[in-house]
Amino acid sequence: MRIVAAIILALISTSALADSGGERKPGARPPSAIEVISGAYNFSRFQQGLLENTDLKGNAEVKNLAALRAEEAAKRDKRLKEVQEAIGAELHLGKPAPTSPTASLVEPEMSDGPAYVRSFYAAQIPEYESLISLLESYLAAPDNAALAAFAREQLPLLRAQVRDAERTMADK
Repeated sequence: MRIVAAIILALISTSALADSGGERKPGARPPSAIEVISGAYNFSRFQQGLLENTDLKGNAEVKNLAALRAEEAAKRDKRLKEVQEAIGAELHLGKPAPTSPTASLVEPEMSDGPAYVRSFYAAQIPEYESLISLLESYLAAPDNAALAAFAREQLPLLRAQVRDAERTMADK
């Protein structure tokens, strides 16, 4: 039951992010450079939040993957900062949402079991899909060559990572 609740919470918590930038209705205007940059930074925050959560209650497999994803997020942020400076985009990130993006992971007493590992991967999938959708929408009508190159560079990596998460979740 907790797993079902965790998945539902993950979907609910990510729907607000998706509505604000990731998933767009057909015929809607393509996302701006600022929306894409903001979405990428939010995704990085999510991945770094996973690391913080696993430091508190994760098993070794999950901790190692979370550390790897947080390292990738830091590299992506560094590259994104270069793009942001190149295009002169002013971005003012607000405080993170009051609810933790990783609040949907199962409770600590379950942190070594398969339920926790499944919830760890399940929490990531909608976040990946949201960013992938945002980047794809942007590439349909990009307004900046440097950001378009960044998006094209990130999409294959993100798609591979979400496929890995889906496969691993199904195996657990």
